[in-house]
Amino acid sequence: MAEQAAAQEVAAALVEPPLVEVADLSKIFDVSPPLLNRLLQGSRRALLAAVDHVSFRIPRGKTFSLVGESGCGKSTVARLVVGLHRPSGGRVLFDGRDMAEVTARGEVARLRKRLQMIFQDPYASLNPRWRVADIVAEPIRAHRLLQDRAAIIARVGELLQQVGLAPADGSKFPHEFSGGQRQRISIARALASNPEFLVCDEPTSALDVSVQAQILNLMKRLQRELGLTYLFISHDLAVVYHISDVVGVMYLGRLVEWGEARALFRRPQHPYTRMLLDAIPDLEMTGRPRIPVAGEVPSPIAPPSGCHFHPRCPYAEARCRQQAPRPLATAAGEVSCHAVEEGRLPPVERVPRPPASPSES
Repeated sequence: MAEQAAAQEVAAALVEPPLVEVADLSKIFDVSPPLLNRLLQGSRRALLAAVDHVSFRIPRGKTFSLVGESGCGKSTVARLVVGLHRPSGGRVLFDGRDMAEVTARGEVARLRKRLQMIFQDPYASLNPRWRVADIVAEPIRAHRLLQDRAAIIARVGELLQQVGLAPADGSKFPHEFSGGQRQRISIARALASNPEFLVCDEPTSALDVSVQAQILNLMKRLQRELGLTYLFISHDLAVVYHISDVVGVMYLGRLVEWGEARALFRRPQHPYTRMLLDAIPDLEMTGRPRIPVAGEVPSPIAPPSGCHFHPRCPYAEARCRQQAPRPLATAAGEVSCHAVEEGRLPPVERVPRPPASPSES
């Protein structure tokens, strides 16, 4: 019943105008050798399609997570959404506004104030020469939210307390903190501009498991208190399960399936999603048949024709090798798979137990 209620809540939220909408988003990188090398070697330009026509919506106050193997394009999507990369095609809409159309300096500043990013490595994302108070206060000064020095110091103290640190920690340098504490500083800096939307690019992957649980609990509490909306990037299924409202599964630049988190973990549709979940250790030793992810991820410079997953898919047929699948509506979201469309997949077996949360590990 709880799973059904969660699915209904997410379905209702998806009907409302989203805070963030990604429409047919693509990003192609030119990874060719220098022109002189190409002329001498007689080689052509090499283009890498990091993101290939990805579309999704993020309802206000919800968490949309992207999961997949390394190199599937998750982090590129995150950078496209916040404007660190310009898309090769498609659009990113924030609160109904196409971000590519926002060019005036004042409009860009107002938009940037409403969205922030938390990076993967808390050791590299903080300036080691700045004190913590200056790091957290930087967005306040950049956006001119406060002018008085005393007011800025008081606001920095509030932000540090909000993430579980002490105001006195503002006088220290980043090297005086542990990895989890540094990530708390990164979160405090992200909150300094009073954003509505946070892009979290694997914010817990560099942390110990016990510290991961603390950061995830902090992020969920802040979401409840401040009404934040998250785009969460991760390869850790346990983290994704416990923080997400909606989960999207990426493979080689494409979004192959998305849906309400609990429903997707219980009844995965796409063969790749099933294989990812089959890779979770079966601690209850149920003896359930499992199909682990086999083979290597093909090169994104020369991806397979048709469905990109067909070289590794046990259900692939001629159509899969020739034609890219289109999104098909499911009870919990969408899936792009010819085998699902044609009913060639065996019935989905219930996942015996969700991944253990970091706090349970």
